[in-house]
Amino acid sequence: MKLSTKRIINTKGLLQVIPVKEDLRNEILAKQLPKQKVNPLLFSAKKDSTYFLEDEEKLILLVGLGKNPLYQTIASCFRRILSKNGELISGCVQIDFSEEFEAEEIEAALVGFQLGNYHLDFYKKERKKSFDQLEVGISSASDSGLVYIKERAQKIAHAKIEAFKLVDLPPNELTPSYLGNWAIQLNKINHVKVNVYTQEQAKKMGLEAFLAVSRGSAKAPQFIVIEYRHPQADKHLGLVGKGVTFDTGGLNVKTQGMHYMKSDMGGAAAVLAATQLIADLEIPVNLTTIVPAVENAIDKDAYLPSEIIGSHAGLSIEVVDTDAEGRLILADGLSYLTQNYKVDTLIDMATLTGSSVATFGYECGALFSNDDNLSQDIQEAGKLIGEKTWPLPLWEAYAKEMESEIADIRNYHGKPLAGAITAATFLQAFTHKHPSWAHLDIAGVAFGDGEFSKTKSGTAFGVHLLLKFIEKQL
Repeated sequence: MKLSTKRIINTKGLLQVIPVKEDLRNEILAKQLPKQKVNPLLFSAKKDSTYFLEDEEKLILLVGLGKNPLYQTIASCFRRILSKNGELISGCVQIDFSEEFEAEEIEAALVGFQLGNYHLDFYKKERKKSFDQLEVGISSASDSGLVYIKERAQKIAHAKIEAFKLVDLPPNELTPSYLGNWAIQLNKINHVKVNVYTQEQAKKMGLEAFLAVSRGSAKAPQFIVIEYRHPQADKHLGLVGKGVTFDTGGLNVKTQGMHYMKSDMGGAAAVLAATQLIADLEIPVNLTTIVPAVENAIDKDAYLPSEIIGSHAGLSIEVVDTDAEGRLILADGLSYLTQNYKVDTLIDMATLTGSSVATFGYECGALFSNDDNLSQDIQEAGKLIGEKTWPLPLWEAYAKEMESEIADIRNYHGKPLAGAITAATFLQAFTHKHPSWAHLDIAGVAFGDGEFSKTKSGTAFGVHLLLKFIEKQL
């Protein structure tokens, strides 16, 4: 898609898009359409409303945003333009913002508009209309740094679409090796260095829990380490993302919902795309991102319930349930990161437990942290762009649930309660008492039903959240 701050005029088939806030409806329409009258009964500018007008050789689309629209509201309204009304576009598009729109509101609109070009029909013989070459003009009545906003919005949209795709691709294509190769491409960005460690290298590195999960799969595991180093950085953030490219449950095989387990690398998609975005925007921070990528499958070598396995941290682990595999690979990722890099803050993201979905549904991610300031900052960053999180406790009483008679710790407490919390306390045991750590269980928000596809699909939850969080720290 070709976005430009040069205004497109006198083009046959032009679609002019005018966003309108409900409480400023009359003022905006008077400025944007001084020669036309729009009946308020036909278009009141309420949230999610639209209205079409014809004017000579162009079509005018009024987009209602409601009163005081949130970032996500604006993005969704603009995503619908291409996603649901793409057939109306025969030429170029001109988006005109009045002076009532602030920079972040314009950004939200441009991000959402570009996301409308994403579809799930990767393998269909006849795919939906593509707008990759669509020319889009952007104008603003205020001095809002439009060129910068446009470039930033393009990079945010690109990163989110990459996260969509990583989650939505089928597991016969999206394998651990695919993730490794995807990460290697980030070497092309300034200040980025990528290492992808093989199974043999992982053995030498002591990543025993990570390797145990991968034993049942014919697809080789990949331990991905990405370093982004900005010359002006004075803070170092560490990210770990769960990269289970498909989860059968192992020998504790899943009895329902396995069709959707291609999404069990939603945490990996989030941290990988966020790393790309942060590097593309040249944010002045040092960033180390780790993705342990495996497939949890079943064969004669699959790890067994009641097995005792090792870990990078040196703790022995009793395997109570092979379907509690995500925490095992995260344990090695967290330990490796804290032991090899001096990060100021450590954040992991994972589609970890059904318990988090039972608690919060599909509205927000479950947040755990040993640092109250960190927890508050993550919550506030998420609210700004519609990626909500809410805290749950890490009390010692829950950690006792993970004690084992035979090993240092067990990977599952075996009870139908407090599943998200006990999983978080398990992970905390592998952070080497890092003083500023947060775990986000995004099982309910990384993949789900939505208006832009007929089936469950990726949401890119966490990508923009991490960007906002980092920017608030600088």
